Amino acid sequence: MKPLRGAARLLRLLGHIALGLATVLLRFPRLSPQQQGMRVQAWAMALLGHLGIALQVRGPVPRQGPVLLVANHLSWLDIVVIHAAGHCRFVSKSDVQGWPLIGALATAAGTLYIERSTRRDALRVVHQMADALRAGEVLAVFPEGTTGDGRTLLPFHANLLQAAVSAPAPVQPVGLRFVDAATGATTCAPSYIGDETLLGSIWRTVCAPPIVAVVNYGPPEQAQGRDRRAWSAHLQAQVDVLRQR
Repeated sequence: MKPLRGAARLLRLLGHIALGLATVLLRFPRLSPQQQGMRVQAWAMALLGHLGIALQVRGPVPRQGPVLLVANHLSWLDIVVIHAAGHCRFVSKSDVQGWPLIGALATAAGTLYIERSTRRDALRVVHQMADALRAGEVLAVFPEGTTGDGRTLLPFHANLLQAAVSAPAPVQPVGLRFVDAATGATTCAPSYIGDETLLGSIWRTVCAPPIVAVVNYGPPEQAQGRDRRAWSAHLQAQVDVLRQR
């Protein structure tokens, strides 16, 4: 039954991605930024439904900025899950922009792209982020810089946090976790780490029993005189607690 269930979910997933792309191309140019955000959130929520994933949101979800969200990173699904909880603009590696279909959807959702290997590009993105925060936007980053295995939290990179220091703007820690709906135990079905392929991770996810995506928002906080490195270390500890609840 699992392959049949997985195939049905995969077909629904592909159809929903195609619908999202058509919406981006045909309707987004006529929508206000607020309307676009609402569309992105609704699309993300529906996509989780097609995958058999329920959403559980805890804590204060920011409805307006300025605020920078910092979250742990587990899967290609993390962005979809956070968009479903509350739309924001992500900072993502530049590779995503070139992904078929997904890149167009990410760009339409307002993603800021960064070439992580270039220090000059990181400075450019930090300036863009600071401007967006000053304009009252909600941004989100994964300070680990890559996906982890969920057992431990990778060290946080502090560079992008400079945008919140410069703006200045509050930062809000977010903990992500995927659990088996029947048992409540952590599931690694949506993981995407190491040598795993995106297609393999998607197939494992669509074949899995029902999953609950837990998004745990902590309270937003100000720098309070801390530099980006000290603040990053504190936020890492906060996210580590939130992701295990």
